[in-house]
Amino acid sequence: MVGRIPVRNLWLLMLYASRLYRELRPAQRASAEENPDEIADLAAEILTHAVDLRLRRNLSFAFQSTSGDLRRVRGSIDLLRTERRQLLRRGRVACRFEVLTVDTQRNRFVRAALQHLARVVRRGELVSRCTAADARLERAGVSSDPALGHPRGRQAVVAELRGRMDPEDRRMMAAAELSFSLALPTESVGGTYLASPDRDEIWARRLFEAAVGGFYDVVLSPDGWTTRPGSQYSWPVEHGTPGLRELMPKMEMDIVLDLRDAEHPSRDRRFVIDTKFTSILTSGRFRREVLRSGYIYQIYSYLRSQETASDPLSRRATGMLLHPAVEGDVYESGVIQGHEVRFATVNLAASSRAIRERLLSVVSEEGAVAR
Repeated sequence: MVGRIPVRNLWLLMLYASRLYRELRPAQRASAEENPDEIADLAAEILTHAVDLRLRRNLSFAFQSTSGDLRRVRGSIDLLRTERRQLLRRGRVACRFEVLTVDTQRNRFVRAALQHLARVVRRGELVSRCTAADARLERAGVSSDPALGHPRGRQAVVAELRGRMDPEDRRMMAAAELSFSLALPTESVGGTYLASPDRDEIWARRLFEAAVGGFYDVVLSPDGWTTRPGSQYSWPVEHGTPGLRELMPKMEMDIVLDLRDAEHPSRDRRFVIDTKFTSILTSGRFRREVLRSGYIYQIYSYLRSQETASDPLSRRATGMLLHPAVEGDVYESGVIQGHEVRFATVNLAASSRAIRERLLSVVSEEGAVAR
């Protein structure tokens, strides 16, 4: 249980939310979905294999700024240090220059991930492989960065690490990122403090949102769908006072799915999905349950405010509120002023196969009929 939400396996949500899910081959993806408890082992296998490949083909290099007191000029001269330490009298000059090195932030991040996985994987053979890969990186000249052992230290460098990279590095970095997500919040005493999901709704909602977006991005893209998570839109204000536009908040849609078929425009579709990690129903008058009105206003505002003449999809987009199931599955739909609106739940206590089929069914033409 996460709060009032029954969840069978948080590993599955973490897999869907990870970049590694996008990098897996179809057979690996299917195996991971069927056995989500073994995701740590899968991440270790992929990471150690990718490290072995990079070591055989040379690790990625990068220029790194450094300085030193040299006997000849290299790069730019640090005049202040040169004069302060009277280096010229000793035949030296202070310089700032760049060197090409394998001791990059990216490689240090991978080494930290190997050290972390060696403590969480189950199979002894994988522990040995992680330890051996870590030692090989150290011998290659990659240092250990203590800051990467702390969540805040990792968050500060993750955005920088997601630059351009070749396929081997991309898969290696995706596995490294997922390995750090495998530290689940628990009540047990440990070395790292994390938010407990039953006390931090934001943590759980973001994981659920990222998992749904990651799943649709991977599974629907072969059929021509594009997935835009966390898209921000402005209110279509007209004839406003000078300061109003700056004061208006942005609208952030959790997930937008688009299907555009140049050969068959009639197939074009748009889904605007808003995910919440709460019950989709609430108590109404006379003790009967009703849909939460605030969420209905929210999805209605998303749909109607973004209608434009230049974008036909915006005028017939389908909106969907997607919640975890609490006391039973819900799937209802109707048309409100030209827009279909769906209200759906997914049972996170079900098997991985049932979760997959449910996520596909709620965006299908047939509604709740599994694809």
